[in-house]
Amino acid sequence: MHDKSSHDADIAKLGKGPVSIAFGLERLGLIAVKAPVVSCLILLALVIGAIFGIQRIKIDDSLSQLFRSDSKEYRQYEEVTKRFPSSEFDVLVVVEGKTLLARENLEKIRDLVTDLQLVDGTRGLISLFSARQTPAPGKLPAALFPAELPEGAAYDQFIETVKTNELIRGKLLSEDGTLALVVLSLDPEVVSNNKLTKVVGEIRKIMNDDLADSNLTKQLSGVPVMQLEIRNAVERDGLIYNVAGILAGCIIAIIFFRKVSFMIVAAFPPLLAILLALGALGWAGFSLNMFLNVMTPLIMVISFADSMQLTFAARDRLIAGEDKYSAFKNAVLIVGPACVLTHATAGISFLALQFSDSDLIRAFGEAGLAATIIALVAVLSLVPVFGVLLVRNEEKFAAKFQKADSGVKALRDFCYWIAVRMVGRPGLFSLISVVVVVGLGIVYANLEPRYRLADQVPDKEQAVAASSRLDAKLTGANPIDVLIEFPKGQDLYSPETLATIADVHSLVEKSAGVGNVWSIETLRRWLAEKAGATDVGTLKEYVDVIPEHLARRFISADKTAVVVSGRVADLDSSQILPVVDKLDGLLQDVRARHPGYEIAVTGLSAIAARNSASMIEKLNHGLTIEFVLVAVFIGLAFRSWVVGLACILPGIFPVVLSGFVLWLLGEGLQFASVVALTVSFGLGLSATIHFLNRLRLEDTPGTDPAVAVERATVLVGPALILTTVVLACGLIVTVFSDLPSLRLFGWLSAFSMVAALVADLFILRPTSMWLIQLQQKLTGRSTLTKPAE
Repeated sequence: MHDKSSHDADIAKLGKGPVSIAFGLERLGLIAVKAPVVSCLILLALVIGAIFGIQRIKIDDSLSQLFRSDSKEYRQYEEVTKRFPSSEFDVLVVVEGKTLLARENLEKIRDLVTDLQLVDGTRGLISLFSARQTPAPGKLPAALFPAELPEGAAYDQFIETVKTNELIRGKLLSEDGTLALVVLSLDPEVVSNNKLTKVVGEIRKIMNDDLADSNLTKQLSGVPVMQLEIRNAVERDGLIYNVAGILAGCIIAIIFFRKVSFMIVAAFPPLLAILLALGALGWAGFSLNMFLNVMTPLIMVISFADSMQLTFAARDRLIAGEDKYSAFKNAVLIVGPACVLTHATAGISFLALQFSDSDLIRAFGEAGLAATIIALVAVLSLVPVFGVLLVRNEEKFAAKFQKADSGVKALRDFCYWIAVRMVGRPGLFSLISVVVVVGLGIVYANLEPRYRLADQVPDKEQAVAASSRLDAKLTGANPIDVLIEFPKGQDLYSPETLATIADVHSLVEKSAGVGNVWSIETLRRWLAEKAGATDVGTLKEYVDVIPEHLARRFISADKTAVVVSGRVADLDSSQILPVVDKLDGLLQDVRARHPGYEIAVTGLSAIAARNSASMIEKLNHGLTIEFVLVAVFIGLAFRSWVVGLACILPGIFPVVLSGFVLWLLGEGLQFASVVALTVSFGLGLSATIHFLNRLRLEDTPGTDPAVAVERATVLVGPALILTTVVLACGLIVTVFSDLPSLRLFGWLSAFSMVAALVADLFILRPTSMWLIQLQQKLTGRSTLTKPAE
């Protein structure tokens, strides 16, 4: 495969063959190589700018980021979080143990509550020690817990009183008295800046110190803690991905090329593409999040495949005896069109994400498209520049590897062995491929959407574990709110308003799956039951003495709206949606009885339950549309209906096979899996495009199609196998992430890349061979594409 005549023939074929499938865009790669030193100086300046750009990248750790959109439901949710700043800024301290209410442990918990109130940045705190005794007429109620706890039998009687207190039972203390919840409200400014790490660290230290030797387990949860854990995981994962991607690319390149210079030529352009792309995203104002955090391995995937193809092509031409300038120039001319087309299909994949209603996913698509363009320019320009600068002694190199090229030869022998068998019976293998893809497609079509908040939060930290305990003992940690806005002429203490709040509160309490319900009605009932006070004056008096941070949980600052807040367990959204829909349906009667009052079910749990399934389904439909668009695009680029049809089965196979694996694992379709499959479809077509590009050069008039397929497989196969191994390694490293969604994205993307290679070797070869034969029967033309006149 290294004879000079065959490589000269490639250049001749370009002149006689069809117009470039990239419309000449591959020649961008020849601009920089005309002045390699100047190009490197420009590159240095861009790298310095990119470093400053990367430092501008911030982290978006919001738990609602997936559902951020311009929809009415999300705008309403945002309005509620602004007017009732509670759950978004609450740190939940979960203390559990069989001896929780033992006198010694209760004293330690009270010390903990006292110390937590002194943490800088704390607005207030709610705990079982916030409970009050039955108020005497005309007086404020005394604290339920006396300064000195009783002893002996009196203590046992006191504990029974505590466990039956309506304000804390099932809300701040579990029914069995083994779990206590302390709600620590932080200042919003603390949550939104870098002070959060310090504040949460201080809370952990106080918790560990005060409850030392108590035999009680103590954990933190709540939105601020989850955000901090997401932030830490994103920062840590970014470092792991960068290092792993660099090592994988360099190690495999040096093993097979056996020269440091070729390792740099193949591996460094993708690494610089990563740096330049991230820098550009930083200057453009993008923020890192659960999806953008995988941009590093994705850029590696996009650019490394083409970098390896260009380096392999140039290496072959050097071994055939060409000088380095000619070798890298011709590599760009021959392989470059396929590189442009692979990046274009990847760009279409990212554009398909614009079908999503989620601002986060659309931003990911925009960032991916920008990174794809940067990666294309970087690879096309830098591979030939580094090649002409670093490669030395071409004659000596050619003489050495003409005799000893064992690694690449072994891969070529393997590719030839497969190709011979695939073209032997192309019709049969094509039929089997259709049956397999259709069967897998039926399974894929029946996958159900899945979403859980816990999948977006690191599951190896405290927050998820603590939330699961709250799910088990206190009906859940995730808030679900009913917003009640008053009409003009009505205020908080109007009889109609209080009646509306009471009706809504009762409905929420009775709703299956919802617990831990709080509102101003809770206080009103307690006053009526314990003090016999049903007058509005007493209620107003108590509301006025409630700490500001506590009142703002349920009453807006302007007293024109209230919320009735409950909690639900962190279940799959498909299980929460019936609860939300049923509650919303029951509230129709309340709306009818109290016209003018705006009543809406909201909260992150409700937003997720309502929107996640439709958003995932829309993304999945976008993927289906992408199948058609990409096939048409590739067919038009090659100017051949044969090529358009040939790429369909190998393109769909990795997606439906991955879906089959998800079905086997009982995973369903999550946001991370649909995005992974959407992007992987475009990236997986890289192998298909490079093969078809080579095949159009080999498939000349008078050449046996089987020979053309075999030669194309042998020439591009080794690079495809190597890049798949590198890319899979670069993506599979995400299994070390603490974020379940990123782990799913990583292993599914890696699996899809391997499946794409399998499809390229075992589906594309026989299918393209069979279609060429079919074209010959229908048109009398035996070539893949029509030669230029």
